[in-house]
Amino acid sequence: MAYERNPKRSCTALLAVLAVVAAFLAPSAAAEPVDDLALAASVEPAVARIDTTIPSQRAIGAGTGVVLDAGGAVLTNFHVVQGAEVINVSVANRSFDADLLGYDRGADIAVLQLRGASDLPVAPIGDVNGLSVGEPVVALGNASGSGRPLTREVGTVTGFGRSVTAEDSLTGNSEELQGLIEFAAPVRAGDSGGPVIDDGGVVGLTTAATVNFRMGPGGQGFAIPIDRALGIAGQIRSGARSDTVHIGPPSLLGVGVPTAGSGDSGLVLSEVLIGGSADRAGLRPGDTLVSVAGVPVDSATGLTDVLDRHYPGESIDVTWIDTTGQQRTAPVTLDTF
Repeated sequence: MAYERNPKRSCTALLAVLAVVAAFLAPSAAAEPVDDLALAASVEPAVARIDTTIPSQRAIGAGTGVVLDAGGAVLTNFHVVQGAEVINVSVANRSFDADLLGYDRGADIAVLQLRGASDLPVAPIGDVNGLSVGEPVVALGNASGSGRPLTREVGTVTGFGRSVTAEDSLTGNSEELQGLIEFAAPVRAGDSGGPVIDDGGVVGLTTAATVNFRMGPGGQGFAIPIDRALGIAGQIRSGARSDTVHIGPPSLLGVGVPTAGSGDSGLVLSEVLIGGSADRAGLRPGDTLVSVAGVPVDSATGLTDVLDRHYPGESIDVTWIDTTGQQRTAPVTLDTF
């Protein structure tokens, strides 16, 4: 059973299965021994440790981020903060509550704003175009937990332009991430959103390494090129909404749907959150959700894609077939968490 991506679901972390659809690992040239301390020294002060909480479900999570400016803008993966009701971020031994400025779900990018932050160290940015196969890199992360030193995973670049499909087994959503940097380093749970560094600074943002992603053999990791991540982050920080960029926290319909979907006719609701948007409109478990805001939905991914284009407080029409076979349409005012 799966749930719409929202903080009311009962889970301890994102569950996901990673399927590599790119070519096999490219052979890498022999590399000189890497001084990981020296390589990471200029970036480590600007690494953010991210702890997330869903109090109502007693769920916690951990991830990593990169400080973009001294005022507290932090770049991370969307899956690190997805569904979180409480986000706490530590930078340079200072702790902050954080707000979600916005995200691009398909690109797995999110930007946080740390409340009351000032004078924070900022991560130096490297040159992605200067990377080559076999070049040594270090991935910094929060896999050991926020009370312990950052992890430093040493490896080499093994390929470019990789594509992976990440599927969330709770929600049934799947997203294909394209154009990734592949690197041979044993990134682990909690390293997601952390910087991948060469001798010039941050060249990538680790993705596909959250607590329940199963990495392929050999300890390969995947990183979003930093130039692409910064482009999306800039759009989020400017407040520019689009079909892919959602500003602020996600909208919540308040339904649970099957992982595999329900076929061409819609989605059979396995659960309706009591008091939530769908419940107030009259939807009940066992009803079949047909369309949202005029868009037919037949998968959990399709449902979240539609909801990402709308905002909390907005009224949209929802069409469903109830358990008696009657088709019904009603306006729904979207919630947030």
